Amino acid sequence: MGALIRSERKAVQGAQEEALAQGQQYLTFTVAAEVFAIPISTIKEIIEYRKPTDVPMMPPYMRGIINLRGRVVPVIDLSVRFGRDASEVSRRTCFVILEVEQQDERHDIGVVVDAVSAVIDIADADIEPAPGFGANLRADFISGMGKMGEKFAIILDIAKVLSIDELALLTGGAEMQALPAAQASAQHA
Repeated sequence: MGALIRSERKAVQGAQEEALAQGQQYLTFTVAAEVFAIPISTIKEIIEYRKPTDVPMMPPYMRGIINLRGRVVPVIDLSVRFGRDASEVSRRTCFVILEVEQQDERHDIGVVVDAVSAVIDIADADIEPAPGFGANLRADFISGMGKMGEKFAIILDIAKVLSIDELALLTGGAEMQALPAAQASAQHA
């Protein structure tokens, strides 16, 4: 009986170690000369950069919207979202289209990146906790630091970078913000 329990325990430990070693695949890309990574499970597609249509009354990090096969997709400039200057468009600039969930609904959001690098496997054991210092980025945007040989990629927490409150703003909150201003104007008239 004891041998059977030890055997089962070893099998469970082996499965746990294998799952830990497996990790997941990440897309790596650059924004403002820094390497970032996001799980490929959140990515729908990568498309060539084209000038988005401007939308009035949006936050500065909102580049605009694009038409993606008949769907309106908001586009966010990650560089501005991270508190830096707007991304300069080059021949390698592109949109990474992400699928994010908000209140049981799925939305497509595009993010502007300077260049896509590669899809890499990062084992869970090779992901370090987010540093408390040194990253020129809000700590809550970072889910971890993925080891890539001698270098690290900053693994983004897409749910925080594209927070529920900000998604609400992008998907209709702007009209709600404009409503009080319109009501105030009507009261003064």
